[in-house]
Amino acid sequence: MKLTFKTVTKQDAPRLRRYYQNCDYGLCEYSVGTKLMWRSTLHPAWAEAAGCLIVRICVEGQYAFDYPVPGPEGDEDAALDAIDDWCREQDVAPVISVVPECRAMKILGRYPYLQTSDIRTWRDYVYYRQDLQLFAGRRYSGQRNHINKFRSKWPDAEFRPLTAADYPVIDAFWADFEAEFPKIGNSKAKAELELAKKMLRMLDKKWFVAGGMFDGDKLIALSLAEKCGETLIIHIEKALYSYTGVYPTLVQAFADAFGQDCQWLNREDDAGDRGLRTSKLQYGPAKLASKYRFVAQNELQRNVDAIPTLKTERLTLSALTEKDIPAYNALVLDGERNRWWGYDDVGGLGAPVEERSFFEVARRDFENRLAINFAVRLDGKLIGEAVLYNFDYRGGAELGCRIDTAYAGHGYGTEAFAAVADWGLYTAQLMRVVAKCFKENQASYKMLSSCMRKSGEDETFFYFEKLI
Repeated sequence: MKLTFKTVTKQDAPRLRRYYQNCDYGLCEYSVGTKLMWRSTLHPAWAEAAGCLIVRICVEGQYAFDYPVPGPEGDEDAALDAIDDWCREQDVAPVISVVPECRAMKILGRYPYLQTSDIRTWRDYVYYRQDLQLFAGRRYSGQRNHINKFRSKWPDAEFRPLTAADYPVIDAFWADFEAEFPKIGNSKAKAELELAKKMLRMLDKKWFVAGGMFDGDKLIALSLAEKCGETLIIHIEKALYSYTGVYPTLVQAFADAFGQDCQWLNREDDAGDRGLRTSKLQYGPAKLASKYRFVAQNELQRNVDAIPTLKTERLTLSALTEKDIPAYNALVLDGERNRWWGYDDVGGLGAPVEERSFFEVARRDFENRLAINFAVRLDGKLIGEAVLYNFDYRGGAELGCRIDTAYAGHGYGTEAFAAVADWGLYTAQLMRVVAKCFKENQASYKMLSSCMRKSGEDETFFYFEKLI
């Protein structure tokens, strides 16, 4: 299942909403509003697979994926498989980020090795709808006092929904807001304000709801939200600071107007801002919703510090060295022998062949823990190589072996292959080693059959595996 990604645009919003409108994850990232508002920072792209929405972001050149959002017939496991396949093609580790707590165990059970984080700064503030709608009880006495002061000073102020017809009064609000905005000199805050302005020009889109508090004809506070499942996600809340008590008044009125069929209100994270944190905590969140970030690791990353030396009855397998370069180049460039190798070493370089080219590829692959190349030696001389590569981050890796033509037919390939397979399973802690051979390659078929179990075939290959 090959993923083809498309950059998120406003035109894609209806397609994304098919998934987000019933999504029960409860996090702000699983919404059209967040994807549109922060697209210049997150560079979101989307694809569909196995009845699921798959969103990929890219920050500072690093890819990460939201947890798949299933449609009515969606298969989350198949969508995660598609993410894994894409990552292997790109030679990057799967990174599944902003994972809701209700899906965390799925990821923990999927990958044997993970780096996990759940940063406090990015947790969403999630409230019971009734709490913000009623502000009942002693703990909300502060909010009620602020609302009472606001109502006593501006008794005729009223809340009403905002539509595209209100764009002129919204523009006037922004001018008033900037005039008294205390963080106008803060570049980050100013950038966020510009994004908010753009979002408030989308009131003609049916997936957003918006409302504002008016003092006569003057708009003094506004909010924009999006309903996703049982959660109303508040993307924007802005108010004029000169109207004391307007913020809790807006929060209560908005919850009452638009939260009736929701259980939760999500007022998003605080981005580490001290003032926002203090304010959002004062509203008594029911929970700070976790956003787990999982970075899958393979067995080389976790269990292998250096390429070891393996010994068999006749052979020694060890790391390639500078002295091996001439013999290694001859092995790699033997076109007739390598027609069964299944990989174009020369084409894979993407550059002219130089003396150290293939040696450096092998060195970098191990340095990045993408593969491990063993030089196969007979009496100290390099006669072939065995390569463990294509790690799937789920306990599996692929093994390939090639022997110099002059040494073929003596069982050296089988001996080296079996040694590396056993090392991978019992020392590197893999759960399975897989291999394949062209159907026409009878020699490889016999070799693989002698030390692995046949697991399938297609028009081109026979497939084999060895399990722990």
